[in-house]
Amino acid sequence: MNLPDSTPYFNRDLSWLKFNERVLHQALDSRVPLLERVRFLGIFSTNLDEFFMKRIGHLKRIEGRAIPQVGTDALPPNQILKSVREVIVKQIEMRRQCYEKHLLPDLTKQKIIFLKWSDLTEEEKASAKDYFMSKVFPVLTPLAVDKSHPFPFLSNLSISLGIMLSRPKNNETLFARVKIPDVLPQWVQIHMSGDKGYRLIRLLDVVAANLSELFPEMKIQNVMPFRITRNAEINDTIEEEDIEDQLGLVEEELRLRRVAKIVRLEYNPAADDSMLNFLRDELELKNEDLYPIQGEISYHSLNEIANLNLPQLRYRPFTPVKPPALRDPAVNIFSAIKAKDILVHCPFESFTDSVERFIREAVEDPDVLAIKITLYRAGENNPIIPLLITAAEKGKQVVCVVELKARFDEARNIRWGEMLEEAGVHVVYGVAGKKIHSKTILVIRKEGDSYCFYSHVGTGNYNPATAKLYTDLNVFTADKRIGNELIEVFNFLTGLSLKKNYQKLMVAPVNMRKRLVQYIKKEIDLQKNGEGGYILAKMNSLEDQEMCDLLYQASQAGVKIDLIVRGFCCLRPGVPGLSENIRVMSVIGRFLEHSRVFYFRRGAKDPLGGRFYIGSADWMYRNLNNRIETVVPVDELGATTYIWNLLQKILNDRFQTWDLQPNGEYILRKPEPASDKATAHDERSIHDEYMRLHEQSELK
Repeated sequence: MNLPDSTPYFNRDLSWLKFNERVLHQALDSRVPLLERVRFLGIFSTNLDEFFMKRIGHLKRIEGRAIPQVGTDALPPNQILKSVREVIVKQIEMRRQCYEKHLLPDLTKQKIIFLKWSDLTEEEKASAKDYFMSKVFPVLTPLAVDKSHPFPFLSNLSISLGIMLSRPKNNETLFARVKIPDVLPQWVQIHMSGDKGYRLIRLLDVVAANLSELFPEMKIQNVMPFRITRNAEINDTIEEEDIEDQLGLVEEELRLRRVAKIVRLEYNPAADDSMLNFLRDELELKNEDLYPIQGEISYHSLNEIANLNLPQLRYRPFTPVKPPALRDPAVNIFSAIKAKDILVHCPFESFTDSVERFIREAVEDPDVLAIKITLYRAGENNPIIPLLITAAEKGKQVVCVVELKARFDEARNIRWGEMLEEAGVHVVYGVAGKKIHSKTILVIRKEGDSYCFYSHVGTGNYNPATAKLYTDLNVFTADKRIGNELIEVFNFLTGLSLKKNYQKLMVAPVNMRKRLVQYIKKEIDLQKNGEGGYILAKMNSLEDQEMCDLLYQASQAGVKIDLIVRGFCCLRPGVPGLSENIRVMSVIGRFLEHSRVFYFRRGAKDPLGGRFYIGSADWMYRNLNNRIETVVPVDELGATTYIWNLLQKILNDRFQTWDLQPNGEYILRKPEPASDKATAHDERSIHDEYMRLHEQSELK
């Protein structure tokens, strides 16, 4: 990043691009199975698309308002945009080289061959044309631009063919656009009798080769594949305070996003400049919004390649195990939780046999009176939704707080909310001006003459699909103090509770920042008193300036600090006199590191005597100030032992861990020469390693 020594913070956008570069490295890593490398290349591209939709859109919007500085590093938005573009252009070239020089040759060795139209035999061309006429042609809609046809609407991230053509009689040049339908497979298999392996051609190439069928009697002069990206940051186009109906607000935002300003045009540079200039002018773009793309115009279709029926080229299938405390199906889950707090680590332990079972038994149990839950990203085909509907039909009090503004999940969450409301569930669509990011469930059960509270607080969404891909921690507890405080949290979400004196929970934006500041300052005091301060925190992103400054103060006081930050990190570690006692590392591997864990030594001689917390919040301004977040203490000795050993395993990993340097670069650790291949995500060690952690916890 070439930062001057005086710069105390990294720019969040440049740091995020560094994170995505680490994702791209997975596509280059020969230790990763080939089709998984292909998938990582697609993930890198999807991440980059979201970066344009969210961050580039945001920066362009505030640039237009002449806002002088943004972010912890206080840079002008136009300077950030310029720096970001320079990095992205380099990364696009890195992606191309990864694809063409590494993945394609390796795929060819495995008899997965990508063809161009010119590679096909005449017989194969005839077969491909038959496919085009029967399966593709009926779906296509060519849209021309002339005096009676305005320039067509371009949907976000859609792949198009721009075509310059003319009428034979007057040679008048016209522009037409053909959208490549995303409802069809993007790769067409070319079949040959007795052929083993896969011979594939892009749907884009098949359409381009048969354009004469769409424009008969017309002369096709030039063809250019292109793709546009629209801004997704359109929140401030509506005054939220003026709209009481949250549902109506989000529906309006979705409508506006569909037609939002275009922030990027990707195009194949082989075409002549006239078509590019025409598109640039029609779309009202600047030259800095144009991105020439050599080769593949979009890498999203690579997921089709990654899903080919070649299991030997993918990660070995992985089945989560039942949590040890919940293995006996005869034991009621509430009895198990009442016996002791239960820690569940997804995806290594089963979401179905823990979180889903918790809700299912609550629905089936006649003594359960109420179920309260927050939903942020529920995903598709989520079994929790019908369970909540069944609970309401049985007469239980069911409250579901649905966050409508979970980015890119809005439409799905609206659908879930309406379905739940129709079934009699009390649905609440959040708090004005705040996103509800908390991951909490509260079950109220009548036992004798009293009520017992069974609580779940986690780091991940209630989504069984992502629970197989994201590493998340879950705590189930019957601690009545936590249950009572969760009641207050739900009252805050659904009513007008102004409770601030939470004793067990940290709740943003109520008391979380204040408590974290107190804990960091306590470590500083302990260090000054010779008792040795230590902080260990794991999160997705670190950006909040106050938290960074406090960690700098702690480092200068001698407090040792280990930070596991998967994504972007604005804190600059290892700078003499500023942060020499801070280490920052990032883990990128098979699973998405998603759990948030905060540990403060508190002067304890035994590390297990420190304070452990898990929850939903990153150390970002938005999480601590503008979101509803819940973080819970973990006190049960077996659970704290597991978490401590888990964190040590990550800290000592030498296969998929990157160390952040003072200059902003990340260096991948190298395995010890004599070590075996056992990473935090290695499928060969998952069951043994994590079950061993549980065994060690039980011994404690």
